[in-house]
Amino acid sequence: MNDTVTTPEAAATETPREQFVLQKIYVKDISFEAPNTPQVFTEKWEPKTHLEIGTKGMVLGQNNYEVGLTVTVTVTINDKTAFLVEVHQAGIFALVGFEAGKLDYMLNAYCPSILFPYLREAVSDVVTRGGFQPLLLAPVNFDAYYEQRVRQMQAQQNAGTAEAPTNGAAPN
Repeated sequence: MNDTVTTPEAAATETPREQFVLQKIYVKDISFEAPNTPQVFTEKWEPKTHLEIGTKGMVLGQNNYEVGLTVTVTVTINDKTAFLVEVHQAGIFALVGFEAGKLDYMLNAYCPSILFPYLREAVSDVVTRGGFQPLLLAPVNFDAYYEQRVRQMQAQQNAGTAEAPTNGAAPN
């Protein structure tokens, strides 16, 4: 049994091991193009949507990080571009006391999950302002993408140690 008693004064002076603070959320870049208007408004609306999404992190200073979430959506009708929208949503996060593996998770899964609703709203808003129906992006499971990326990196490392490249060539 543990006989140690922590007083409120002692608890107040202890520094937490991990600290997460959202400092700022902002749109870093936004672009909208509708090159085939007004003709696309007269065609039957059977769009094909192509979506690309990516994350990027950058160290700003001690324990401060910018995390960016970028989405590019291209919508076509009859092989003509109806519109293309690109939004780069970003945030500044303070992350203190996280060990390397957990910090990587926070920057590549947790923080993008926080940014996604803001990015989703920006995409919908700009598309609507362009005269089109709102485009509501489906939720993204950044945890699953992160786990997939970690598994791919581990597989590449395991393949790299099993097959050492010769003559400076990369393994196949």
